[in-house]
Amino acid sequence: MAAQLVNTAPTSMAPADTAPVTTMLVYVTAPSLEEAENLARLAVEGRLAACANILPGMRSLYWWQGKLEQAEETVLLLKTTEELAPALTSALTAAHSYECPCVVALPITQGNPDFLRWIADETAPRPS
Repeated sequence: MAAQLVNTAPTSMAPADTAPVTTMLVYVTAPSLEEAENLARLAVEGRLAACANILPGMRSLYWWQGKLEQAEETVLLLKTTEELAPALTSALTAAHSYECPCVVALPITQGNPDFLRWIADETAPRPS
């Protein structure tokens, strides 16, 4: 007999006395593993992101200044909150070596509630 799934998800990712937090997945491309690691460290150590995943070996095909280009790149995936996404985007863009870096934020609409709460907890302001 197949197991039955029961929806036990809470209606909000935040405790009852706080507003729900929208989490985001930020997708970034970098020209090298080293630069992706530096960008990841900047984001996570600064608590602009709770975690970073670095995926080397991506091949990109794109238009740049009227010419079709191809390059090996590294993908960087960062988990953050909607509130921090603009600051994270600014920090990554300023530190990136590309003239026009790919930094895009996508809302996370579903997922493990405990993990989504963890993202919010790890990016929350810390006492001085």
